[in-house]
Amino acid sequence: MTLAVLLESMGIPIPAETCIITASLYCLKTHHLAIQGVALAAIAGAVIGDNFGYMIGRHFGLPLLEKHGARIGLTPERLILGRYLFSHHGSTIVFLGRFVSLLRVCVALLAGACNMRWRRFMLFNTLGGTCWAGGYALGTYILGRKISQLSGPTGMAIGIVTIIGLFLSGLFLRKNEKRLTQLALKEDAALSARPGV
Repeated sequence: MTLAVLLESMGIPIPAETCIITASLYCLKTHHLAIQGVALAAIAGAVIGDNFGYMIGRHFGLPLLEKHGARIGLTPERLILGRYLFSHHGSTIVFLGRFVSLLRVCVALLAGACNMRWRRFMLFNTLGGTCWAGGYALGTYILGRKISQLSGPTGMAIGIVTIIGLFLSGLFLRKNEKRLTQLALKEDAALSARPGV
């Protein structure tokens, strides 16, 4: 389970949530594993995996995105915008990205590629990983048999809220992309003009 969570956090799409839920239910049914151990293993996998993903993004992500990003719509201006967003809202993106499947796979890579400060990344990565992995493990264990009854409506509600949130974020970015890009370009030019930066 730790390996699955670690690999997903590094950027490999693996169903880590399913592994955590399965291990937690196994604890509940058999008592062969301690739930505290499962929660700690999941948290460790999440935090360590994201740090590997961050390092990969930091060392290889930006050059690859600059070279091939235009093929997937990441123009040089959008890369500057991404760095701007991570610079100003990276903590929120890293923390909340843990709870969105698509973002969870790539947020650490993007944080590294956008040069988010490692200490800030580490703090919010640890908080997000602890809440997500620990929450899934302990929540599954505590809810026990009721999890199957709740997972349908709760999963649908979370899915709907996530889709609405992504849609609204997309609308906001589309509506404000030019303005945010201008702010990002201005900030990038100011930083480039400083000696030693």
